[in-house]
Amino acid sequence: MDNHSRRKNPSLLSRASAVDLQHLRYAIAAADHGSFRRAAEALVLRQSTLSRCIRQLEQTAGMVVFERSSGGVRTTSTGRDFIRAARSIVDQMDVLMASAYSTGRGDTGRLTIGFDTSLSVGNLRATLIEYARRFPEMDIGLIENSRARLAAKLRTGAIDLAVVIGEAAFPECRSMPLWSERILIVLPESHRLAADEIIYWTDLKGETLVLSQRDWGSEMQDLVIAKLISPEDRPKIVRHDISRESIKSLVAAGFGISLTLEASLGVNFAGVIHRDVRDGTGTNRVEYTAQWRGDSYNPALANFLRILEERYPLPGT
Repeated sequence: MDNHSRRKNPSLLSRASAVDLQHLRYAIAAADHGSFRRAAEALVLRQSTLSRCIRQLEQTAGMVVFERSSGGVRTTSTGRDFIRAARSIVDQMDVLMASAYSTGRGDTGRLTIGFDTSLSVGNLRATLIEYARRFPEMDIGLIENSRARLAAKLRTGAIDLAVVIGEAAFPECRSMPLWSERILIVLPESHRLAADEIIYWTDLKGETLVLSQRDWGSEMQDLVIAKLISPEDRPKIVRHDISRESIKSLVAAGFGISLTLEASLGVNFAGVIHRDVRDGTGTNRVEYTAQWRGDSYNPALANFLRILEERYPLPGT
């Protein structure tokens, strides 16, 4: 019936709104069992209660749904159409409520994660695999970008969570410390340092260090400056606006050496090798954190954070 017909017959809407969904379930059970008594037993309900509710339903609908007899009940010709429509309504409502409940628990829906690390191997990849295993109905979106751009996307709600290098929290965001990764030197196979299993920062003197102009490369440059305070001890730093993977290609081609993190070890390039880089205190590492907005309303975020807490607990917890 169209909207014009409903405006001409407002009592139709009032009757529809007065129908109790539970009464529809009682009527469906009675039709399936052919008996008020057997339907009431299946529903763990008094027969008088079920009979009264179905009578109220018929009065509200303005029709007789069941023919009563001493042998039980059966639907009338119009009652069969009514029960068919009632069954469709109840089934759709069950699906709707199950979907709403699942979404409210964070079992379904969409979670968008931003990152500035490699997915070839490492902790983020392992965490995503675990999350997908536990919540197979979730739609996961991934965005790889610089730390600065991920902060902007988090602020606007384009992503739900960012996994980034660095311990400083984004403005107006909450953060969680995650894992740390070793800093590695990337060398051509023919390089003079290739035979050494361990390389020290001071060994980089006189080298050409090829880095990305993006955030991660900026942090590596700052680290080199912090480790080698004297400019005379530093390598020549050349920066390009290309990806970390493309930087490795330049190293393989003999344009210099580079720095990377152990998560990038899963991306294999012919002609390059990786070595630990150390100072007097040992292996050098960088920290990763998860960042998210505290006012997020996405239930799926809580489940992902719970997995992060399980996999990377704080010391002493």
